Amino acid sequence: MDFWYKVCCCCCHREEELEKNPLIIGDTLQYFNKLQKRRRSEAVNLWSEPADSTHMERDDDHELYMLLQKRSKMRRGSEGYRRLSFDISAHRQIRRKVKDRWKQVLEALGFKAEADGLLAVTSSTSYESLHNPQEARRLNNALAEQTAIFDRHRGGPPERYLFVLDRLILLDVGEDFLSAARHFYPVEEEGEGGSSSNEGPSNPDPILVKLNSGAQEEEEEDEDEVDEEDEYA
Repeated sequence: MDFWYKVCCCCCHREEELEKNPLIIGDTLQYFNKLQKRRRSEAVNLWSEPADSTHMERDDDHELYMLLQKRSKMRRGSEGYRRLSFDISAHRQIRRKVKDRWKQVLEALGFKAEADGLLAVTSSTSYESLHNPQEARRLNNALAEQTAIFDRHRGGPPERYLFVLDRLILLDVGEDFLSAARHFYPVEEEGEGGSSSNEGPSNPDPILVKLNSGAQEEEEEDEDEVDEEDEYA
C-alpha cells in the first residue's frame, strides 16, 4: 500500500512540476512556430541563392532583403510601409513568374503531380546533396542563354534551380527539360508582347492591380520574417 501511495504521489508531483515549469514546452512551440514562419518566408521570397542565409551573395537577393528589413522598421499600415510592400511584391512577382514557367514545362513533360515537389528548395537544401552538380550547372546556364525561362534575371540564373535540375538529371529528363523550355520560351520572343505560353509582358495597369492586391495579402504573411530567418538560419 505504501508502495502504490509513493508511486501515485511521485506521478502527481511530476505533473505539478511540469505545469509549474512549462519552459521546455514553450521553447519548443516557439521554435516550431518560428521554423514554420521561416519556411513560409522562403516559399514567398523564393531566394535565388537559398543556401545564403545573409542574402548578400546575389544583388537581387540583397535588394529584396534590404526592402524587407526597411519595412520591418516601419509602422504597419503607414504610407512608407505600403510603398515598400508594393516594391517587395514587384520583386516577388518576378520570382513567382519564373517558378510558374518551370512548373508549366514540368507539367508538359508529364510531371503535373510531382511539379511542386520537384520545385521545392529551402535553405536546408545543401550543395553537398547534388548528385550531378556540373551537369546541373551546365543545363542552368544553357537555359539562361538559350531560352527566356528566366526572363532578364539579374545576376545570372538563380542557383535554386540547380537543385531542380539535379533531380531532373536523376530522372533522366534534364535534356528533355531544356528542349521543352526552348519550345515554350524561345529566346527570340523574350522582348515581344506575347509568348507561346501566353506569359509574356502584359499591360501596365493589370500588373499594378495585381501588385496592390498581392501586397495587402503579404502584409499579413511576413511581418518580422527577416529576424526569424536570421535566428534559425
